[in-house]
Amino acid sequence: MAFAPKIAGLILFCEVRMSDFTQRFLFDDTDIRGELVVLGESYQHVLAKHDYPQPVAQLLGELMAAASLLVGTLKFDGLLILQARSSGALPLLMVECSSAGELRGIARYHAEQIGADAGLAELMPDGVLAMTVDPTQGQRYQGIVDLNGATLSDCLTNYFATSEQLATRFWLCADGQRARGLLLQQLPADRLKDAQEREASWQHAATLAATLSHEELLGLDNQTLLHRLYHEEPLRLFEPRPLQFRCSCSRERSANALVSLGQADAELLLSEHAGQVVIDCQFCNQRYAFDAADIAQLFAGGGSAEPADTLH
Repeated sequence: MAFAPKIAGLILFCEVRMSDFTQRFLFDDTDIRGELVVLGESYQHVLAKHDYPQPVAQLLGELMAAASLLVGTLKFDGLLILQARSSGALPLLMVECSSAGELRGIARYHAEQIGADAGLAELMPDGVLAMTVDPTQGQRYQGIVDLNGATLSDCLTNYFATSEQLATRFWLCADGQRARGLLLQQLPADRLKDAQEREASWQHAATLAATLSHEELLGLDNQTLLHRLYHEEPLRLFEPRPLQFRCSCSRERSANALVSLGQADAELLLSEHAGQVVIDCQFCNQRYAFDAADIAQLFAGGGSAEPADTLH
């Protein structure tokens, strides 16, 4: 495997010092790129906010890994949202990842319907997965695919296959402690012009990746993992890109939501809730409280600069 000494040094440093990051790699002789993701602290932060059953925690970690990988394939400033919905025990699975590498996620579930070994098909029957790209500037885009694969990895692979985009494969896993993912994507013809050679190189890379066990994906560092798969292939591993948990909620956004209701409805809420409106963030459990003085200030144009105490 071809690693420049400088890049190899960075790999070792970042594996030790960073718990959450994506890392891109590129095959030198074929038109294939890849991305690896490691999630530790951000995954734990999401799980700490809610008491998720293990099967739900696992799927949420896989979706977080997928969102992180997908952001790495898109050249944009903004937000990527993956949202899975179903009529089953897991009605909602949602992850947001920004182009700045900020993640948050949430799941809605019916605990009494979830078995210890429940998988995607059991938890999310008749499910659909929506991928939304919300750029800071430009038009919002959304694609939807049925959750008809055995795993989230299969469903995302199917999404790219049915949307006539570049051939893309996913391998995702999570265990409640760590979430990991691998993406391979075929690039437009450059090094290989012959269609049969391109297909053969793609199948070769994907077949080798498919030999990776969950234990290896969860347990091996990126350099060791790529050597395990592609020790006969010249490739370059680039510097890691950090990821972190961060919720985009704020008192200002909560205040704007109240203003959008109109003054009469906001005051009605006050009277119905003993003189205090509390807005909860479902992602991070932050609570924002507004009393009569706060509401009056909002509609007088004073904003929320002098808030009542925020609840934790």
